[in-house]
Amino acid sequence: MNTAKTAVHFTDNYLISPTNPISVNLIGAGGTGSKVLTALMEMNHSLIELGHAGLQVRLWDDDRITSANLGRQRFAECETGLYKSVALINRANRFSGTNWKAETRKFEKDNFGQVPEEARATLTITCVDNVQARFGVAEILKEVSDRRNYRDSPKYWLDFGNSQYTGQVLLSTIGEIQQPQSEKYETVASLPFVTEEFGELLRQSEQQDGTPSCSLAEALEKQDLFINSSLTQMGCSLLWGLFRNGLTPYRGFFHNLKDFTTHPLKVA
Repeated sequence: MNTAKTAVHFTDNYLISPTNPISVNLIGAGGTGSKVLTALMEMNHSLIELGHAGLQVRLWDDDRITSANLGRQRFAECETGLYKSVALINRANRFSGTNWKAETRKFEKDNFGQVPEEARATLTITCVDNVQARFGVAEILKEVSDRRNYRDSPKYWLDFGNSQYTGQVLLSTIGEIQQPQSEKYETVASLPFVTEEFGELLRQSEQQDGTPSCSLAEALEKQDLFINSSLTQMGCSLLWGLFRNGLTPYRGFFHNLKDFTTHPLKVA
């Protein structure tokens, strides 16, 4: 008889019963990030209707909208030339009555090697398209995790990444999250960073062409039309489960849109 307990991670209590809206840093406002912002709008409204304090989102991206972004990303032709983060946040605030913020700069240390005050958030979500940015985020999150005695204490990092037809979403804890005693489950307090667990794979993927696309047709040669949206829905469902279920037996998944397969990553 198999008596092994299922390994799960219990959500940090502050995400479930916060005194203030959960601070969220969303990094990247392109094909995935623009869609994740829409999902966060839906999540925020739903959480508030359920008596939760909701979310306070800050969107980071220093890119401006070009004609190559239209169609696959959440931008209109009249927004060409605007900062992606500003266009999306203004639209979200008008639609939802929120007071979310836009940053027209990269999520990185300043010229003096200092971490910006705004980099501190309970939840960090990355939708970046290069490996160096991920390692930079990891470095900042490790640094701010040493300073946890404030309201926006960093708890989780949710990373989205994709190639033309495939992608992955990985949930990590920033430090250890205190777990309750459980007779039913094997509780896991720490979930590894994507840069630690798959660092070598990330470096290998850096060899691929990451140059900007000059047209939508060229962009579609690099990323399928629906890979970003399919990753977004599944990845944000994982995040939603943290709020609604209070635990998760999964910490992410690998997704292949070409053969319609998804392989979950179990908490272990």
